[in-house]
Amino acid sequence: MPKRKSLYNGLLVVDKPGGSEQSEKPGPTSHDIVQIARRALKERRIGHTGTLDPMASGVMVLCIGVATRLVEYYQGHDKQYYAEIVLGAATNTYDAAGQITTTSAVPPLDEPMIDLALERFRGKILQTPPIYSALKQDGEALYRKARRGETVSVDPRTVIFHELDLLGYDPTDIERSGKVGPRICLRIRCSAGTYIRSLAHDLGLALGTHAHLALLRREAAGPFRLADAITVEQIEEAALNNRLSEHLLPLGHGLTLPTIKLEAELIDRLGFGQKIRLNSADANHAIADLSEVERMDEAQIRLAQCVDTEGKFVGIMRYMGPAKADSDSHIWKAEKWFSS
Repeated sequence: MPKRKSLYNGLLVVDKPGGSEQSEKPGPTSHDIVQIARRALKERRIGHTGTLDPMASGVMVLCIGVATRLVEYYQGHDKQYYAEIVLGAATNTYDAAGQITTTSAVPPLDEPMIDLALERFRGKILQTPPIYSALKQDGEALYRKARRGETVSVDPRTVIFHELDLLGYDPTDIERSGKVGPRICLRIRCSAGTYIRSLAHDLGLALGTHAHLALLRREAAGPFRLADAITVEQIEEAALNNRLSEHLLPLGHGLTLPTIKLEAELIDRLGFGQKIRLNSADANHAIADLSEVERMDEAQIRLAQCVDTEGKFVGIMRYMGPAKADSDSHIWKAEKWFSS
């Protein structure tokens, strides 16, 4: 029996709701958002390009229909967040959804002192993820092990804080669900895989107290912004009224790969599995420094996105190397193709 053709193919930017700090009620998981979209669109092929914690809100990118084949190329983007951190109490999850494990007095602080403490986190650092996280160990998510009371060990890993800006500090003890403490507001731009919960925990220690993440909103993931996003309710309404296509971004939108424009004949050849030869001019200088490419290992071989003469995305191409050692032409083949 032939597979049902997808009614929707493209990218959908969702403004994921977060949890309620006041009630400590967690928000929907990233999997929940995918399931909601599947039911609304009556489409099984939906994936996301990166998880958001249940407490967190903001930008979450869904790949729908044939766009699920592109999920891997949308991962690894830098992220931008707005965050609020409460001082004076640590939780087992490092955020407001967890149970308080430690409380401590908050020393007298001002914004210059906090900014000085933030300096040690700017740039490339080693960060230890929370044990209550979706990271897998022995094929199982760490948070499942932690909930069973198992001893969980997490190795630190390299992350980058490109921007870590202090927006404000309120020294007033504000009570929210029994969690009382002064509050730090930050805007953050960081590499993929960075845990803002861990930043909150570590910043508290750096300031001579304890802390946890009270609020987190993802404002951007790579080129995707909140301005591009629609709410869960809008997804359901648009699907009900057959207007969801108005919100879909086309295949290839926002890809950060070099772009190569090709004529129809070459596109067809790539679609049939053939390799093609391009010179530097044909490839729009996607291979700008051949010596650098030749030094790449197999996992780093250059990829490029291909568009037709009208600028429509047709697939991902893989650079296979120079045609000859002394040649200005290069060999390419289709990696993921959407035109044949």
